[in-house]
Amino acid sequence: MPFTPFHMGPGILIKTLLQTSFSLMVFAWAQIVMDIQPLIVMLTGEGHLHGFSHTYIGASLLAVFSALSGKYLALLGLYLFEMNPNWQVSIPWWVAFLSAFIGTYSHVAIDSIMHADMMPLFPFSEGNGLLGIISVPLLHKIFLFMGFGGACLYFLLDYMAEDKSAVDREGG
Repeated sequence: MPFTPFHMGPGILIKTLLQTSFSLMVFAWAQIVMDIQPLIVMLTGEGHLHGFSHTYIGASLLAVFSALSGKYLALLGLYLFEMNPNWQVSIPWWVAFLSAFIGTYSHVAIDSIMHADMMPLFPFSEGNGLLGIISVPLLHKIFLFMGFGGACLYFLLDYMAEDKSAVDREGG
């Protein structure tokens, strides 16, 4: 199913670990861009469901597109949601590209475990060595845990940083 939220679980954990060196919004945009081709196939009934966009070559091209467009879309989204009212937040290009490549490559890896029609190394190989290495229900549980655990850790680290800055202001 295109646009599955399970892909966001690893992204939330990565955001927690890398902080400002990773853009969750660019990562999320890369997930959407990756699933446009399968969505078109589902709507038209024409083509290969997990086709070229779900190969590492296709993912590389989509990562470049996602980084170039996602950086500006993320900044616009932050502005519109009043999280960046004066445009003071910026996303460095290297962060946009890192986030987009992590997004597209992880998408191919995750879908390779779940979908029999995946050929991630095409045109070099039509095989899929990751298919079924773990069950889909277990994979979904892992990603839910990553997302929930990453979010909890993010808020814990944020709380600890606020607590430390309060102590520093008080001179303690």
